[in-house]
Amino acid sequence: MHDIKEVETLSSTDPERATPLKRFLPLALLFGAAGAIYAFDLQTYLSFEALSSNREFLSRLVEQHLLAAVLIFIAVYAVATAISLPGGALLSVTGGFLFGGWQGAMIVVIAATIGATVVFLIARTALGDSLRKRAGPWLRKMEQGFQDNALSYLLTLRLIPIFPFFVVNLVPAFLGVRLSTYVLGTGIGIIPGALVFTYAGAGLGSVFDVGTGFSIGSVFTPEILVALTGLGLLSMLPAVYSRRKGAR
Repeated sequence: MHDIKEVETLSSTDPERATPLKRFLPLALLFGAAGAIYAFDLQTYLSFEALSSNREFLSRLVEQHLLAAVLIFIAVYAVATAISLPGGALLSVTGGFLFGGWQGAMIVVIAATIGATVVFLIARTALGDSLRKRAGPWLRKMEQGFQDNALSYLLTLRLIPIFPFFVVNLVPAFLGVRLSTYVLGTGIGIIPGALVFTYAGAGLGSVFDVGTGFSIGSVFTPEILVALTGLGLLSMLPAVYSRRKGAR
């Protein structure tokens, strides 16, 4: 019964039934934000060199205007997620560098969830067909998992990067996953990864001080990968239990 409870029929997300404002407003907001990023050449700041060069300015901004710094960071991160701009991992590390470990993780989770939700909403509007083609063969591969238990499967996909991040953002919309399920699964599922990156970023200042190199790959140690995989498998237990119960 999980496919009935967790997954709505595609007819309920038919773009023809939505008003023009509802269909195109998310897209307009996304293009406007993306245009602003490229107009101000903000994508060039998505590098460790740029972060190191501007660390004093950024630290002073956080110290003197914390709320504004948080809002700006959330906006940039959300847009970067929505338009699949490279540098999401770097932004997560930056969140830890600017706001600390667990505080940065909370901000990163909020920002990433907003960005992913924007993609989800756009995928359910008039551009659903073109975005469906972008998902390609991944759609068929993920369909059965969402039908069995949408929330459990989404948690697994967020915890373990089995599929590309932008694909996991798109496919649930095409399969009729509820918005509430999508937001809940995304928000919870990215918490462990966000904590890994932000706590790595919290110690980034000492790395800059001694001038040693830092890479995203160094964050994912074997221990971290094992822990994330274990969490992902754990989140699949409800789906496994439901299937076995149904078979009986």
